[in-house]
Amino acid sequence: MSTITISAQDINKLRQMTGAGMMDCRKALTEANGDFEAAIDWLRKQGQKVAAKRSDREAKEGVVIAKTTADNKTGIIVCVSCETDFVSKNADFVAFGQSIADAAIAGKVNNLDELLSAKAGAATVAELVNDKLASIGEKIGVTKFERIDAPYVASYIHGAYRIGVLVGLDKEKPEVGKDIAMQIAALNPVAVDAASVPAEVIEREKSIIVELMKQDPKMAGKPEEMLTKIAEGKMGAFFKEQTLTAQAFVKDGGKSVGDYLKEAGDVKVTGFKRVALG
Repeated sequence: MSTITISAQDINKLRQMTGAGMMDCRKALTEANGDFEAAIDWLRKQGQKVAAKRSDREAKEGVVIAKTTADNKTGIIVCVSCETDFVSKNADFVAFGQSIADAAIAGKVNNLDELLSAKAGAATVAELVNDKLASIGEKIGVTKFERIDAPYVASYIHGAYRIGVLVGLDKEKPEVGKDIAMQIAALNPVAVDAASVPAEVIEREKSIIVELMKQDPKMAGKPEEMLTKIAEGKMGAFFKEQTLTAQAFVKDGGKSVGDYLKEAGDVKVTGFKRVALG
C-alpha cells in the first residue's frame, strides 16, 4: 500500500489553519492521509483547541463585498481574492470588487459560473479579472459567490472588506437585519437553529465528543451505546454556541438571539450567508 508524502508546506499550512504545533500537524496529516479537514478533526479528537472550525479560510487576501438589490429582496456576496494586503487595501482594487458585485446584481446571477460570464460594461467579469491580473502582476480571482432571496435581505460588511454577511428575514426590519448580520459576523454560527444543522455536522461533533470521553479514565470500559447517549446530551452545549437563535445576543448578553427576534416582532430568520477572508 502506498503512503502519501507530507510536505513541509502542508504542515505549515495546517499549522496556520489551526495553531497546533509542527509535530502535531505532521502526525495529524499522516493519520488523515493528507486530508486537511480530517486532520483538523484528528487534532480535535486529541483534545486540542484548534483555530479552524470551518473551511472559510480559502482566500488569503482580497475584498468581500455584500450588496442587496434596491428592493432588498435579493442579496449577494462576492469574494475577489489577491495575493497581498498591499493590493487588497488599494482603493482601485476595492472599486474593482464593487464593480463585480454590481455586475452580479445587475445580471441577477445565481452562482459563480454565471457571475464569471456576466457582463460588466462591454466585457465579461472573467475578462475584467484577466485584465486586472495583467495590470497589477498578481494572481487574482473571483473565488466565492453567495446569494439569498427573502422577503427582506440585509447586507453587512465587517472591517476592511474582510467579512461579508447576508441575512434573510420574513419581514422588513432593517435594524433587526443589521443587528443579526453583526451577530453572524462576530460569532459565525453554523445554522439558524438546531433543526437546521446538517446531519453530517451533528454526527461529526458527536464522534469527537465520544472520542474525547474514551480518553477520560473515568469513562474507561463504558459501552459505546452509553457514550453515544452521553454525547447526544452534550450536544446541547454545541447548539447553544453554534446555532444563531440559541447564541447569546452580542448587544445584550442577558438574552438569546431568539429572545431578541421575538421581542422585535416575532421576526424569523429565513437564512444567512457569511464569507470571510482567512
